[in-house]
Amino acid sequence: MPLTLSTLAAGIIAPLVGFAGTVALVIAAAQAVGATPAQTISWLAAVSLAKALGGLALTWRYRIPIVLAWSTPGAALIGASSGIAFPEAVGAFVLAAGLIILTGLVKPLGDWVARLPAAIAAAMLAGILVRFVMDVALVAPGAPWLVLPLVAIFLVMRLAHPASAMLVVVVAGVALTYALGLAGPLPTDLGLAHLEWTHPVFAPAVLIGLGVPLYLVTMAGQNLPGIAVLRANGYNPKVGPIIATTGFVSLISAPFGAHPSNLAAITAAIAAGPDSHPDPAKRWPAGIIYGIAFILFAAFAGPFVALFAAMPKALIATIAGLALSGALMGSLAVAMGDAQTRFPALLTFAVAASGVTVAGIGAAFWGLAIGLAAFAIERGWQAVAKG
Repeated sequence: MPLTLSTLAAGIIAPLVGFAGTVALVIAAAQAVGATPAQTISWLAAVSLAKALGGLALTWRYRIPIVLAWSTPGAALIGASSGIAFPEAVGAFVLAAGLIILTGLVKPLGDWVARLPAAIAAAMLAGILVRFVMDVALVAPGAPWLVLPLVAIFLVMRLAHPASAMLVVVVAGVALTYALGLAGPLPTDLGLAHLEWTHPVFAPAVLIGLGVPLYLVTMAGQNLPGIAVLRANGYNPKVGPIIATTGFVSLISAPFGAHPSNLAAITAAIAAGPDSHPDPAKRWPAGIIYGIAFILFAAFAGPFVALFAAMPKALIATIAGLALSGALMGSLAVAMGDAQTRFPALLTFAVAASGVTVAGIGAAFWGLAIGLAAFAIERGWQAVAKG
């Protein structure tokens, strides 16, 4: 394996950035659907293993640094959900994984997802994310000496070194929490993680309200951008088999509590970019190092969950909001960028952000449905006017 120092560094930095930057969001998602501490540890361990093993297999098969990530917008969607029991959430994870597999295997389905209006998909994602970013402002008055310094650190770091900004925020946040005496006690049982099986419950309202949007945000928000990142760095990935593999590892890990895994985008840019190695053909070992790192993260999921359980809610909200701010900016830019789709996108954003639940089905689905309906009506009207 042609491993160089720069490739090794990329393989180490990428998983640290990916894990530290959004692990708080995954833990918050687990709490939102009522996962117990043991189920939360199983969730984090299983999704880390899925990312590791899927990425290792794909990297070795294609000799391309194909790295996987947990679905960050998916975790945000789950975290914004309410009234969903953990086994029902697991059923939605199984459905989303199955749909991802079908997307990789059945080309017309993949083509349909690719044709989903980018503005509508981005608006749905923005509606999910905006509540997390707003929470930073909401928690700041109650813990100003914790929240405001972290916001300041983030503002500086995203200009100086964007890739490591969240890593620095997490380290600074934990240190500041202990310095201010805001940390709770750490549990004494911090052994290796254990996977815990949860029998999926397939509740129709949850499958429609969580499972379908989870599939769509994972595909449109991460898998398609992940393919684009690989292509931008000089690779020609086999899209169908790669997408199907992400769905397969997600399906295997779902009954252990894990939400879907997908192609990485930001961390992929680290592992697959020129800083890893000048020659694209020699960057693939970074994907191997990345996978090994996530096997270690999976083994020690318990201490990570325990550490964040001891942190104040203000810190978790701040980390999650700052971590999602970039994704929110990008989503809003795409959603509002085209005047011809701006109004349907606005409807999608408003409904998805409202948190409204109708017939037991969550806001993300209704936002998507209303936005697509408005988009179809506008296109139909324009066609009639031209005819």
